[in-house]
Amino acid sequence: MARKESTVLTEAEHRLMDVLWTRGASTVTEVLEGLTQEPPLAYNTVLTTLRILEDKGYLTHDKEGRAFVYKPKVPREKARQSALRLLMSRFFDNSAEQLVHNLLSSEKLSNAEMKRLKKMIEEAR
Repeated sequence: MARKESTVLTEAEHRLMDVLWTRGASTVTEVLEGLTQEPPLAYNTVLTTLRILEDKGYLTHDKEGRAFVYKPKVPREKARQSALRLLMSRFFDNSAEQLVHNLLSSEKLSNAEMKRLKKMIEEAR
């Protein structure tokens, strides 16, 4: 039986999307140049991953001369929201309160960060 196709970004896919969200429209070579994290990826790996991202609906491409220029179709913020919804549903029973409680109880936040969070909560009301 074939594995169900995932719309969630893998770590490798996220690395490439991060380059495209930062740089904008880019060729495979430009995406490779924009990668700063280790391990380095091969040209064919980047090309294959970009095609997968296009199949998932995250990218589109235009042909410029002989090169394909890939550009994000999904904004970074929308991808963040999707990932957060998935995280909430898998680990926190779809509860934003449980997610925030877990974050606050497991992370050391500075007084300045706490103050900014309190302000965001007040503004969201």
